[in-house]
Amino acid sequence: MKLVFAGTPEFAAVALAHLQAAGHDIALVLSQPDRPAGRGLKVHTSPVKQFALAHGMAVAQPRSLRLDGKYPDDAEAARAALVAAQADAMVVAAYGLILPQWVLDLPRLGCFNIHASLLPRWRGAAPIHRAIEAGDAVTGITIMQMDAGLDTGDMLLTQTLPISPTDTTGRLHDRLAELGGVLMVQALNLAAQGKLQPIPQALEGVSYASKIDKAEASIDWSQTAQTISQRVRAFDPFPGASTVLAGETLKIWAAEPGPIASQRPSTPGQIVACEPSGIVVAAGDSTLIVTELQRPGGKRLASAEFLRGCPLQVGQVLG
Repeated sequence: MKLVFAGTPEFAAVALAHLQAAGHDIALVLSQPDRPAGRGLKVHTSPVKQFALAHGMAVAQPRSLRLDGKYPDDAEAARAALVAAQADAMVVAAYGLILPQWVLDLPRLGCFNIHASLLPRWRGAAPIHRAIEAGDAVTGITIMQMDAGLDTGDMLLTQTLPISPTDTTGRLHDRLAELGGVLMVQALNLAAQGKLQPIPQALEGVSYASKIDKAEASIDWSQTAQTISQRVRAFDPFPGASTVLAGETLKIWAAEPGPIASQRPSTPGQIVACEPSGIVVAAGDSTLIVTELQRPGGKRLASAEFLRGCPLQVGQVLG
C-alpha cells in the first residue's frame, strides 16, 4: 500500500520501521521541524526523520498544515507534496501537528492514528504518563480513523497491555511502541481487504491526558505514598520527580510505598530512616521507600551508593 507517514518521536519511528519492514511504499514522511535541544541547544532531527533519511524516504517538515494559519507557505508546500504522493492512506503517530480537514480528506482510505491508550480513556498528548500516574492496571493501543476532533474518531483495532507495578513511562512506552507498529500493520492488511469495522467510541469513560509540564515534577509529600510512587514512575524519564534538600534539587527515580512508621512524624517529607535498602520518608498516609536518587550533575544511584556519597540524616525534611 502507498502511504504517507506523519510522526516525530521514537514512538513513531518504531511504527515507521514496522511499516517499512512490512513492505509498504512510504511515499512521503512528515515530521516536526528540526529544533535546538539540550544544554548546548544543538539542532536535533527527530527520530522519524533520521529513520526516513537512512532509508531513502522523502521528508517534509512544515511548521503548520493550516492553509489560513501563521505559515501558509509551509502548508501550501505540504499540500503539493501530499497531493503528489497519491497515497492510499496516511498513518499518524505522535506527529505533534493538528491535521486540518483537507488533510483528513486527501487519502483514499483516510488517516489512521496509532494512539497509546484504550480510547476513550486518555485522549490527548500524554496517555502513557497519565495512565501510570492514575494507577491504571491496564492500557493498550487503539488504531483510530482520524476525524477533526481530539482523538475522537472511530476505533478500528484495539489491543490491551497490562501495566506492572514497576513500569515506568519509559518501559511502558517501548512496549506500546512495538505493539502499535504491529497493530498498524494488521490494520492496513485488513483495510486492503475491506475488512475494517469502525466502532464509535463510547460516550462514557472519557478522560484527557494533558501534556506533561516540568512544574509537575516537584513531589508533594503530603500526598499518599501510593500516589507519590505512581508519579515517580510516570515521570521517568521525563521530567523526573524531584524534591529539595538544603537548597539542592534531588531527582527521585524509584520509590515504593512502605509500612506505616510506629512513631510516624508529623511532617510529610521527613526522613524516618536511612537504610541500604532504601531511604524511608514520611508521606501523607504512611511512608515511601526511596531506592534510586540523583544529585544535580551526578548519576542515578541506588540508595546505598547514594548515601555513601551524600549521607542523609534522620529528621531532615525533604521538599
